[in-house]
Amino acid sequence: MSTSAPAPADDSPSRMLPLPGPADVVLADGRLGVIRRLTPDDGPALHTLHDEASEEALRMRFFNVSRPAAHSYVNHVLADPETLALVAETEGRLVGLATAEPVSEDAVEIALLVSDAHHGQGLGTLLLEHLFALVRDRGLHRVEAEVLVENHPMLEVLQNAGYELTQHPDRGVMSVNLRVTTTPEVQDAADRREFQAESKSLAPLLGPRSVAVAGVRSDGSGVGAAILRSITANGYAGQVAVVHPRLTQVSGVDAYPTFGDLPDPVDLAVIAVPAEASASALEDAASAGVRAAVVISSGFGELGQRGRALQRELSVLARTHGIRLVGPNCLGVLANDPDVRLNATFNAQQPPPPGGLAIASQSGGVGIVLLDRARELGLGVRSFVSLGNTADVSSNDLLAAWYDDPGVTAAALYLESFGNARKFARFARRFSERKPVLAAVGGRSASGRRGGASHTAAAASSDVAVRALFAQAGVIACVDADDLAEAALMLTQQPLPAGPRLGVLSNAGGMGILVSDAAEGFDLVVPELSGAVCDRLAGLVHGTSATTNPIDAGAAVTPDQMGEILGAVLSSGEVDVLVAVVVATGVTDSDAIVERLAEVRSRYPAIPVVLVALGGLDVGHPAGLTTYGSTGAAVRAIGRAVSYAAWREVPAAAPPESDHSQALAARQWSRSMLRAAPPEGRWLPVSEATRLLEGYGLRVVGRVVTGAEAAAQEAARIGFPVAVKVAGAGGEHKTERRLVRTGLGSTSAVVLAVRSFEDQMEGPGRPDVLVQPMRVGVEVAMGVVRDPSMGPLLMVAAGGVATDVWDDRVFLLPPVSLADARRALRGLRLWPLLQGFRGAPVADVAHLEQLVVDLGRLAVDVPEIAELDLNPVIVGPDGCSLVDVRLRLAATDEPGPGTPRQLRRIE
Repeated sequence: MSTSAPAPADDSPSRMLPLPGPADVVLADGRLGVIRRLTPDDGPALHTLHDEASEEALRMRFFNVSRPAAHSYVNHVLADPETLALVAETEGRLVGLATAEPVSEDAVEIALLVSDAHHGQGLGTLLLEHLFALVRDRGLHRVEAEVLVENHPMLEVLQNAGYELTQHPDRGVMSVNLRVTTTPEVQDAADRREFQAESKSLAPLLGPRSVAVAGVRSDGSGVGAAILRSITANGYAGQVAVVHPRLTQVSGVDAYPTFGDLPDPVDLAVIAVPAEASASALEDAASAGVRAAVVISSGFGELGQRGRALQRELSVLARTHGIRLVGPNCLGVLANDPDVRLNATFNAQQPPPPGGLAIASQSGGVGIVLLDRARELGLGVRSFVSLGNTADVSSNDLLAAWYDDPGVTAAALYLESFGNARKFARFARRFSERKPVLAAVGGRSASGRRGGASHTAAAASSDVAVRALFAQAGVIACVDADDLAEAALMLTQQPLPAGPRLGVLSNAGGMGILVSDAAEGFDLVVPELSGAVCDRLAGLVHGTSATTNPIDAGAAVTPDQMGEILGAVLSSGEVDVLVAVVVATGVTDSDAIVERLAEVRSRYPAIPVVLVALGGLDVGHPAGLTTYGSTGAAVRAIGRAVSYAAWREVPAAAPPESDHSQALAARQWSRSMLRAAPPEGRWLPVSEATRLLEGYGLRVVGRVVTGAEAAAQEAARIGFPVAVKVAGAGGEHKTERRLVRTGLGSTSAVVLAVRSFEDQMEGPGRPDVLVQPMRVGVEVAMGVVRDPSMGPLLMVAAGGVATDVWDDRVFLLPPVSLADARRALRGLRLWPLLQGFRGAPVADVAHLEQLVVDLGRLAVDVPEIAELDLNPVIVGPDGCSLVDVRLRLAATDEPGPGTPRQLRRIE
């Protein structure tokens, strides 16, 4: 079967998702489209697509220019239930078709046609990515295509997709074979296309050349008038107009009855009309060719069913007309580039100075606080987007658009929800590898904690899930708006610290001591300075104790002395970052001290230096020094920067690829276990749980048998001493119920133990019993629990019966790389025991790390795992032994393995 595709665009986008369920996509030129399953109602539009195709497109697709043949193929696709078929729409028109027809038990043949008008927009790439996701979900991994050798656009599309590909030319036709497994290379290629497409798509929002505001009252009251004042007061560099049904001028700005009446094209529409009229205003803007809109108005999804219907109408309108939509129910946007200077918000204060920080906030109130704190701190801001109800533009979209923007040096986010947590984790990690992402998340209180029968579920909460996501993605977690702004100030003004060694210099000894005390809470080290450095300082400070770190320069220190002390410390190589606390006194010139510190600091640009000015000292923002009003804020910001720098030092590592055949088989088996199960699912007996685990290298030691006699025989076979435990289904704590016996040294002891189990068990019959050899080592717990918004969470913790008492645990968001596993294990207080504490043998950490990776692979492959406990896992010098398992399966609509979750669905 032949194929035809548009010319490839290097910046074609990708939003890979499971289908059915239509999803919006961004084309290479920034326009929006929709990809969905073909339906019988698409017949007329599909025939029209083939009617309007050029003869050259038909020749590339069908190897001839026969339109009857093309229509015959359309009829075949519409009628054949075995053919996987996707269509693409943009601006209400069907513009593309991609099909996959089975040709063998493990392969499909693909075909592709995109309208001539949409060649070069990456639409063929998008259709193929989604089609390949469907193919994988069918358990197939091999794709075939026949392409004319001169059809270079199609060949480039296939070559640039990132999949393993082979080509065989034969008499003018290229036979192409692809193995469409999701690899890091495939995901990387898709993400890069999406980043570039989002940058183009959001350009009219983040750097508009012209703006029109609808909903400005003539008397100057209301939100619309406030936004217009902000735009004009900030000296917007572009053209601004007002849309008003009656007036020709409002507040000195020209007004027109509709967007269509505007004399020049408009990039951005700001809509502040009442909620009921917002859709009409947006449709008017769309008809005039506006490419981006901000709906300020409230009264939408936040206000119940009617509001949700109005918001859905806005979303559909925006997608249909290719408009990027911010809001509704938002504060507005700020494009603070000196060449733009657009303040389209109703924040009453002046915006902060221009700089490199890009901000997105789901709360208008938090957004106002962030902008105000940025202005107070002298924190430079590049852009600000108030997301509101996130009907379209999301934090994921903005991270993608900011990724390649050289004017953005860091991103700060305030979030209350994650539309697609896995995608956020992936995008944030890519962003963090290049520049910092800071985030504060609301709505993570203890009231959100879920109950569960397993240790893992009981320990997991919304807050835990967010912290796990942030830790792996390199996101700098902040507690509130102040923390967010203060940490961003450090990260945008100073180089990253090379390590945690903190130098403390002050002209007030007590303040230096307080800084040192606070440093411990943020894993900073205040090292003792070497004798050589102390000798250099001895002539500059009063008293020998003052030459240690923290350094007390004394209240009477002169500016030159303070500068020499700073130079001596920064040149020593013994600190990675320094905080200078200057307290205004009546015995020295504090302003001159700060000037001297700034001058000396300029000679050592690689070491971050932070200034805390106290005692009423107002020094502004001296060059080279990042200034804070309190030692607590300074130390916290330094701690954030040091942690982020340490994360950046760990080389990026991709999680292992999933074996899709194994994943599909495991999921099918899990679903079979849930037939006739109640809504909460069912706990599996050990014998069934081990079947699932063993395929992933997670082997529980011992053997399950039934009855006391069989247990005694098994114990004699494996050798004493042994442990025996009940192996039935359920989430009960067996040790507390005395359903576990360890250290049994004879067959009679085993028989007695098992019979005592029988006496405690309810119902007829003999219990299944797990008989195991005794193992010695460090007890670790591992587990999985499914978070409703984040998906699976993987726990690693101190194990045994006291796992809840130790409260020593780390959560990870699967899939997990070896680097993630290493970082998690080294973050446990248990870690020294694994390293051979006080002469104990060193545990087989490498095997434990691999078990963590394997468990993460299982958690992703089988979404039906609701709760899983492996406790304890006994880690000895020669390997790890899994000695107990509890597993609950529950039905889920989570996508299958190898199928990334979508970002948005069309309502």
